Amino acid sequence: MTSVNITNLKNTVTVNEGDTTVVNVTTAGPQGPKGINLNDTAKVNGSVVYYDSTSATFKADATTTKLTLVNGGNF
Repeated sequence: MTSVNITNLKNTVTVNEGDTTVVNVTTAGPQGPKGINLNDTAKVNGSVVYYDSTSATFKADATTTKLTLVNGGNF
């Protein structure tokens, strides 16, 4: 049996032992930090993610790949 400590009672859930019961509890909370805006709709094999300041997004497309990098792009 699992013990749960509740310090702020807002809602109650009653679970009867012996019954097969699945209880899902969710609550609104902070959503976390903003992620990056990545446009990968034109990605190809070997795409390298780069930042495009004109669109203020990170992109992965055929413009910048392992093969188009300077000095041979050997990885």
